[in-house]
Amino acid sequence: MTDAADLVLLDGEVHTLCDPDETHEAIAVRDGRIVRLGKSYDVQFLVGTETETVDLGGDVVLPGFVDAHTHLDMVGRSLVHADLADAAGPDDCVNRLRERAAELGGDDADEWVLGYGYDESAWAESRYLTRDDLDAVSTDRPVAAFREDMHVASLNSVALDRHLPEMPDGDVRYDGDDPTGVVVEEAVDAVYEAVEPDRAETEELLRAAQAAANERGVTGVHDMTRNSAKPGVYRDLDRRGDLTLRVRINYWADHLDSVVDAGLRTNHGSEMVRTGAIKTFTDGSFGGRTAKLSEPYSDDPSETGSWVVDPDELSDVVSRADAHGLQLSAHAIGDEAVRAVLDAYEDCDSPGESRHRVEHAELADDEAIRRFAESGVVASVQPNFLKWAGEGGLYDSRLGDRRTETNRYAAFADAGVPLAFGSDCMPLDPLLGVHHAVNAPEAEQRLGVTEALRAYTAGAAYAGFDEDRLGTIEAGKAADLTVLAESPWEADSIRDIDVSATVVAGDVVYERDA
Repeated sequence: MTDAADLVLLDGEVHTLCDPDETHEAIAVRDGRIVRLGKSYDVQFLVGTETETVDLGGDVVLPGFVDAHTHLDMVGRSLVHADLADAAGPDDCVNRLRERAAELGGDDADEWVLGYGYDESAWAESRYLTRDDLDAVSTDRPVAAFREDMHVASLNSVALDRHLPEMPDGDVRYDGDDPTGVVVEEAVDAVYEAVEPDRAETEELLRAAQAAANERGVTGVHDMTRNSAKPGVYRDLDRRGDLTLRVRINYWADHLDSVVDAGLRTNHGSEMVRTGAIKTFTDGSFGGRTAKLSEPYSDDPSETGSWVVDPDELSDVVSRADAHGLQLSAHAIGDEAVRAVLDAYEDCDSPGESRHRVEHAELADDEAIRRFAESGVVASVQPNFLKWAGEGGLYDSRLGDRRTETNRYAAFADAGVPLAFGSDCMPLDPLLGVHHAVNAPEAEQRLGVTEALRAYTAGAAYAGFDEDRLGTIEAGKAADLTVLAESPWEADSIRDIDVSATVVAGDVVYERDA
């Protein structure tokens, strides 16, 4: 006699994403694993007295979304602090920060007023926030607003006066002899260090972000981690059974020696928390004009970007990490930076088997894509960045005609490059990313619905060595599932589809109110 299932989903439209045409009506789950797929009539025979049974009512079931590049604490910060992501302009940002200051109350001169996620490229007045803007929030306590790419921060006079001595002069923006309050790259790191949450606050941020991720159908994340209490908090949550996301921790390169000394290796860990890659930078961002380009910026012909980690230092990090059996995950946005990462990976014995990754790869030419394909290096990319790809967008202003050469997902896919989708928490929302990939303005950027969904499921699982347990719906695999209220193949707007439920290891961790 076959044992009863723990969870049975009936009367749905189950897309396995193993084969574009393979669908089923029902799924049975036991001990966190999928045990049967098929018709509802057949699967319901696994319903026992203690089985949780869900009538899907025609909802669409997909493998759980895996966000291959995020910063979950930053997602939490936008939920706890001032959320500037959809602010209409500088005045709106100031008003939101004032509201946050009022929430904090008191007169603690050391307590920061923080806001996260502003994007000036979407404003009629396209400029960074300045110290003058943020002095209107407070002249008594430090105020900081972070651009959504996290490579640019804006500070009020209090914050600037306190931390300017710690900042590299080249990363501080001036108007004549006066700092504007805008800082980039390593100068931003000084601010992050000043506002780094303690362990208790980190848990608060991660719990808030975890709930938001589950609400968006996310069942797993690859979290980029630096100088943070996150690794310990994740393991505490796992031990207590409170983790509803599978977490892959990608440690910053300045933790490499500690990772090696602790005996950690890529893929070590539990069912829910595993060691991932060593994360390093090369360049900055297009928003900050610090992405490293082979040709100047269209809106600043004197500028070609800058190295955050120069090629020699990058090669050293890559060789040391690779020698210790650790996957590499290198941030590279400009074409010159992408080239530098591929050069560094060429010195590894088997970059494809090690699944070394390039994060973002926003500007990659034909030669770079050919090298990705030949080496097997993973392109870990963010389809929500395509919001900047149209005429008049950020890419247009920074790159001019080169905007059509950004985020060439179809070109990567056609060349056979492993493609993994993530959000970089701008924002964390897989359906938004899929929407942009399907509706991208240029043919070489555009994917079909199935291809885009696979990049957020099977592709992201592959980038995390997880294709044997995640990424598709098959008997024996983990029961990590996303349930959608509409079909993404038929919906008028993929970004507006509601997530009906999210299942992780056979547990329903989110269910939308009727």
